[in-house]
Amino acid sequence: MRKIIVLSFITLDGVMQAPGGPDEDPSDGFKYGGWTAPYGDEVSGKVMQKQLTPADLLLGRKTYDIFAAYWPLHAEHWPGVNEVTKYVLSNTLKKSDWQNTVFLTSVADIEKLKNSEGPDLKIWGSSKLVQLLLKHDLVDEFWLNIHPITLGKGKKLFDDSAIPAAFTLVESTATPSGVIMANYKRAGEVKTGTVGE
Repeated sequence: MRKIIVLSFITLDGVMQAPGGPDEDPSDGFKYGGWTAPYGDEVSGKVMQKQLTPADLLLGRKTYDIFAAYWPLHAEHWPGVNEVTKYVLSNTLKKSDWQNTVFLTSVADIEKLKNSEGPDLKIWGSSKLVQLLLKHDLVDEFWLNIHPITLGKGKKLFDDSAIPAAFTLVESTATPSGVIMANYKRAGEVKTGTVGE
C-alpha cells in the first residue's frame, strides 16, 4: 500500500494559493502570489531537498497545468520530476505531452492507486484534491511549511469537509526566518473528553 503525503506551503491562516510567484495562480483576483519569497534561507533549503526526493505525484488539474508548463524545462531544480509518474485527477484532461502522466477520474481510482504496490504519492498544491482526500480519509501524512504571515484571502488547505482525524508530529524544524517545517503522520481517530477525565 502506498502512502498519500500532502506537502504544502501555508500561511498562519491556512492560505496555500500561489506561494511561488505572482503569476502562479491569480485566480479569483488573488494578488499575493510569491508570498514565500522573503522566507527562504539555508535551513529551509535543506529541508526542502528532503521533501523533493523522488516519489510519484498525485495532482489536481490546476496544479498539474502549472507544473506541466514549468517543470519539464526546469528539472535541474527538482531532479527526477520528469521521470516519476504524475497521476492527475481530472474529468476533462485526457492526454498530455509531459512524460509519465496518468489520468484518474474518481476517488475510487485514487483508492485503487493507494492500495497498489509502488512508491508513495506526494501531493503539492491541489487544494480541492486535498480537501476531497481529507473528506474520504485518504491522507497519511502532512509535510507543512508554515509561514509567519496571514493573507486573509486565497485558497485554503482545509475546509469544513475534512473528517475528524488525529496526527502525530514526527519531525519539525524552525528556520531563522520563522518558518515551521513540520511532518505529521496519521495517528487514528480523534479522542474527545474534558480536562480532568
